[in-house]
Amino acid sequence: MTINDKMPRFKVFGSMVVSPRGQVVIPANARKELGIGSGDTLLACGTPNGEGLLLLKVDTVEQMLSVMSEQLAIVGKLVQDYRSGKSVKPETEE
Repeated sequence: MTINDKMPRFKVFGSMVVSPRGQVVIPANARKELGIGSGDTLLACGTPNGEGLLLLKVDTVEQMLSVMSEQLAIVGKLVQDYRSGKSVKPETEE
């Protein structure tokens, strides 16, 4: 398996035109595949270089943050144990 096999792939659903009021319509195939429905809240995030816009479902971001928080707590405990002189054993996946 190469690094390219592990890289996330972006999917292009189509293009959108910004209306005079700044509105866009998310393509129907994107809404269907991503489970975006009327009334869903999306976060609008700018890309680091200001070249684009990323839309993320709030529910998905909350789930990602929850998982990240759990992982950070584990790392924090390992660091705390290391600094206190306790033996630190890495967890192994079975």
